[in-house]
Amino acid sequence: MTAPAPLPERTGLRQLVSRVLAIEPAELPAVVAAWLMFLFAFTGYALLRPVRDGIGSIGGGRDLPWLFSATFIATLLIIPLFGAVASKVSRRRILPWSYAFFAAVLFALAAAWSLRPDEPWVGRAFYVWLSVLVLPVVSVAWSVLADLLPLAQAKRTFALMAAGISVGGLVGPLLTRLLAGPLGIAGLMVLGPSLILVSVLAALWLQRWRDRHPLPALDAQARRAPLGGNPFAGLTDVLRSPYLLGIALFVVLLSSVTTFLYFEQAALLEAAFPALERRTEVLATIDTVVQALALLTQVFLTGRIVQRLGLAVLLCAVPLTMAAGFVWLAFAPTFAVLVVVMVVRRAGEYALARPGRELLFTVVPAEAKYKAKNVIDTAVYRGADAVSGWAKAGIDAIAAFPALVCLVGAGLALAWGFTGWRLARAQQRRAGEAVPPPG
Repeated sequence: MTAPAPLPERTGLRQLVSRVLAIEPAELPAVVAAWLMFLFAFTGYALLRPVRDGIGSIGGGRDLPWLFSATFIATLLIIPLFGAVASKVSRRRILPWSYAFFAAVLFALAAAWSLRPDEPWVGRAFYVWLSVLVLPVVSVAWSVLADLLPLAQAKRTFALMAAGISVGGLVGPLLTRLLAGPLGIAGLMVLGPSLILVSVLAALWLQRWRDRHPLPALDAQARRAPLGGNPFAGLTDVLRSPYLLGIALFVVLLSSVTTFLYFEQAALLEAAFPALERRTEVLATIDTVVQALALLTQVFLTGRIVQRLGLAVLLCAVPLTMAAGFVWLAFAPTFAVLVVVMVVRRAGEYALARPGRELLFTVVPAEAKYKAKNVIDTAVYRGADAVSGWAKAGIDAIAAFPALVCLVGAGLALAWGFTGWRLARAQQRRAGEAVPPPG
């Protein structure tokens, strides 16, 4: 009898990598495709973020409240446009059409900048548009993943896929530093959207992977058909669904906690490091540590945590840690304590809370995965940002009592954690209802 032929080496390598990452071997191409999708899309945004923030700092940041409000208004205008696209084109083409639109506007702004670099309104338009696009670009990518991957696969793979965002957050600023001189601002404005368009190729690869690995619960023919409905369905779905309203509240509380911590950072950072250059170096170091911790957690821990301990751990760990961190800051308002709290919050949000939040959308109808999710990830998030920007005066008014600010922040963090716990239970019930009874 002839001995069986040995397995190809790359198959053995795939099994080894899959074992290390705690996924099925057949899922590895999907993880790579989604990782590249996030990597190119977020790198395209991250290399332009320093340009945007530089524009926002003109005049000492006096325009920021107005720019935040303009971003919120522009986001509201984008929602029905996105809803119309999602209603008319097939689900598998929503991402390519959306990314092409966002990139086209950035190309137009690059042309305007090259012609009128000193025109302040061009800079303001760029600031607003880049602030608008980052949320839907990431949100639509997550919508595709929630649409293509059932809950069991999502639990194993979402955090690994999200690692592309963390890597993009590291690579983007590095490219800006290397290429700002040779390309100039207008050149960076062209490179950014070009990378976003490259991510479309990875998204198409992901769709083809799903076609080659069909599941009974995921109808390939349905993915080739438009969602239908009206452009405002996302907003009405959120208002009608307690589950979606709960996710919206989760996002609002997340934003509120972030705002309180941000203002504490501003006060303690200035006191600890009077020189702007030194503050910049410290913040850059914190960013590097945050991205590195998030990346390691996403690759080696998050998937295992959600499979063994459940979704509630992902949704509650960061809020409860923040509640304890705010109390710690109230009694020990030092910069060293702040750094620990900031690093834990940001790394935990990227590695735990964000993948957990995206898992919540795996148990909603297809239309809600795109339209309602877009409303929550953009309008609700930017609305909370706008309110936070204008609430700065109120926060400053009680800044003379930093312990009070921290205790209020702790209360918000506890509410955030309780909301996450309730959502995890609701998601579990919905997932159980979606499983057909045995026999």
